[in-house]
Amino acid sequence: MNKGGGGGGPTAAAAAAATQKQKALLQRVETDVSNLVDNFTVLVNVSRVNDPPVRNQQEAFMMEVRAARMVQAADSLLKLVSELKQTAIFSGFASLNDHVEQRIGEFNKLTDKTDVTLGRVGEEAAASLKELESHFYSSAEKACAASQPSSP
Repeated sequence: MNKGGGGGGPTAAAAAAATQKQKALLQRVETDVSNLVDNFTVLVNVSRVNDPPVRNQQEAFMMEVRAARMVQAADSLLKLVSELKQTAIFSGFASLNDHVEQRIGEFNKLTDKTDVTLGRVGEEAAASLKELESHFYSSAEKACAASQPSSP
């Protein structure tokens, strides 16, 4: 019986899946933050005021595009935060459920083992009682026979 609660199986698979998901989430955070910084840098560089009106229109369009990309990256980060919250909540319940199921299995094995032990003790007690009864009745017959005088 495993009292430590560790080992292979579903727990190891869950840990591997959690590690993989964590790497993917960290990559996503890195990408989104990088996009925010890059777009903000370009937005600041493009926001210079220039004299030719055509160039200002191109820069204005570029600023709008970069601002939209920043909003997309920020939205992605907000969704990531929501996913992280859900993962924290549900993975906590999942690991708790796994632990409860593991303990139920351990207790069921212990119950089966106890039932077997109690059955064996009952059989041994019945055999001992039977043996004691036979000794008692055989000694009672001897005592009864010894107390009666033999008739000639």
